Amino acid sequence: MSTGHSDRQSSTRRVTAPDIRARKGADTPIVALTAYHAHTARLADDHVDLLLVGDSLGMVLYGFGSTVPVTLEQMITHGRVVASAVRHALVVVDMPFGSYEESPAQAFRNAARVLKQTGAGAVKLEGGARMAETIRFLVERGVPVMAHVGLTPQSVNTLGGFFAQGREEEQWPAIRADAQAVAEAGAFCVVLEAMAEPLAREITKECPIPTIGIGASPACDGQILVMEDMLGLNPHPPKFVKAYADLRREIDHAIAAYAEDVRARRFPAPRHTYGMKRKK
Repeated sequence: MSTGHSDRQSSTRRVTAPDIRARKGADTPIVALTAYHAHTARLADDHVDLLLVGDSLGMVLYGFGSTVPVTLEQMITHGRVVASAVRHALVVVDMPFGSYEESPAQAFRNAARVLKQTGAGAVKLEGGARMAETIRFLVERGVPVMAHVGLTPQSVNTLGGFFAQGREEEQWPAIRADAQAVAEAGAFCVVLEAMAEPLAREITKECPIPTIGIGASPACDGQILVMEDMLGLNPHPPKFVKAYADLRREIDHAIAAYAEDVRARRFPAPRHTYGMKRKK
């Protein structure tokens, strides 16, 4: 049965940041996922509007305990691979910790490098009101910015861990102010991460740009998950993840079967080997 995506993908036109911005309040939510390599990016491109090359790759691919150690070079490498693999979705690349906080000029220099060297259509950076000046500086100079408020993983060392935000009402004014500040600064959308549902719902109503929820609210203008989490590869996913597959178990079973076949000399079978060419 057709899913309807083939018609949408018949054009090779890439989704742009203004396209996402125009989806504020649309009946159909924005669909987003992370992607770090070409194979999964190509598969996801048939179904999503936006692919984020997230600095979560530090934890998912490199085994880091947080996103803090990720380098700009790593983000550019993976961003280039993903951007070259897709034809439809907007590709957004995370600015890693230390690449944009020092000054707007530093942020522009590194963001320009990301766009030039990857072919991505936008960058994402974490922080609300404190990053508004930087967001405005980038947008005014031609860099589309996806903002990120609520739980900001790059701040794990100051937050003391990965904790949901806004679960006490006295926290609401600051978080709402963060969302409003990034919108006024020119961000084309904002990620709301690990946020109390009623707060995320209110921010979505108030905010003039699309909200992309991850552990936030079904009322958000869109949703995003880490692809490896929703595929069931993470043995300890966050509460807000719904696993749509159990690839961890399937991969384990496949590797075990392969190992058993090799040890029993059942693999490679004759059909997996090459014979000699016949002489003419």
